Parts: sequence; C-alpha cells; structure tokens
Amino acid sequence: MSEQSLPADALPEYAERVLDVAEQIPPGSVMTYGDVAEWLEEGGPRQVGRVMALYGGAVPWWRVVRADGALLPGHELEALEHYRVEGTPLKAASRASEGHVPRIHMKQARWDGGDRAEGHTRQLPARDRQEGDR
Repeated sequence: MSEQSLPADALPEYAERVLDVAEQIPPGSVMTYGDVAEWLEEGGPRQVGRVMALYGGAVPWWRVVRADGALLPGHELEALEHYRVEGTPLKAASRASEGHVPRIHMKQARWDGGDRAEGHTRQLPARDRQEGDR
C-alpha cells in the first residue's frame, strides 16, 4: 500500500518508528535527527526531519534536534520553555548570536538510548558520551 492510499489517520511505518523513538527520549535529553536515523538503521537526518515536520506535533518534538544544538527556527521560544521545564542542559548564547537564543549543550544533553542501547548496534561514539558513561 502506498502512502497516498493510506487512510487519513494512518501514518507511514517509518514515521511511526521515528515518532516512537522521539517518545522514548527522556525529559532533559535530546537525540539528533541523525541519531534517530542511526538508531532505526534506516533513512537519514533529512528523512527524520521530514517526519518530525509533518507528524511531530503529537510527540515531544523538541527532543529531536539539529546536531549543532541550535534551536528549531520559528519554534525557539516554545522549545526553550520545554528545555527549561525539563532541565535540558543549555549553553548561553553568544553576544553575536541572533536574538541571543541559547543552544543545547549537546555533550551533556545527548541521549544514547540508555538501557535500550545494550545489545543494539546504535551507541554514541565514545567522544560524545558523558564522562560517567565511559
């Protein structure tokens, strides 16, 4: 069955899988679009971004982010509120940054799947894990 012939309330299988990963990311943590694609062992950052743009409103979309930690353009203030409530580690904005919006502190906030990562091929490279994770 093609996506075009799906019932209106049905999601493509890949989209369901992406959204499932987004729902599993703990509060205060994030995964990049590329992390999600690697975790699923399918697609890439652009495909994950497309799914999040089309269907992500029903899940904690602010936990799936750009690799550089920049907040989603157009949704910065809403995302920032979620990050502050959840205690997501942030880096102060530089004076040169537009609007002085902070970034996510990726080394501290990035989630590797936790217990679910055991036995799975997807884990963050050692350089990206927090000190206590090594």
